[in-house]
Amino acid sequence: MNDSPARLLVVHHTPSPGMQAMLEAVLAGARDEEISGVDVVVRPALVASAVDVLEADAFLLGTPANIGYMSGALKHFFDQIYYPCLDATTKAPFAAYVHGNEGVEGAVRGIGAITSALGWEPVAPVLEVMGAPDKAALESCRELGAVLAATIMPEG
Repeated sequence: MNDSPARLLVVHHTPSPGMQAMLEAVLAGARDEEISGVDVVVRPALVASAVDVLEADAFLLGTPANIGYMSGALKHFFDQIYYPCLDATTKAPFAAYVHGNEGVEGAVRGIGAITSALGWEPVAPVLEVMGAPDKAALESCRELGAVLAATIMPEG
């Protein structure tokens, strides 16, 4: 039996106060005291590597919607990890949150297309937050982080 903790990799692009608040909320959920046996590893999208992905059991992705699409930083992350991780991460659970001031549909569609091609499995629909994140949006972020971490929490 493997006693090592499960690893949740949080890959984010956080250029604004709203995105920072959302990141902090998902991390609070993922690190909830009721969740044990899960290491939460946080990497900016421009720093995260294929090695980070291959060492992880699940992925939490955060991006602003920029000009109708995910951030260039998150797209760069996907471009770097796609082929090295394609077969090794099939069926991995993931979740994502997207923040925008206008339409986020293109960002959500792009994340869905790439994660589907990777064979990753969503634990929840992509969380879409429009405008300044309010208390309800931040609670949804917290819940998203907790649900994903609980999904990979070792039994026992």
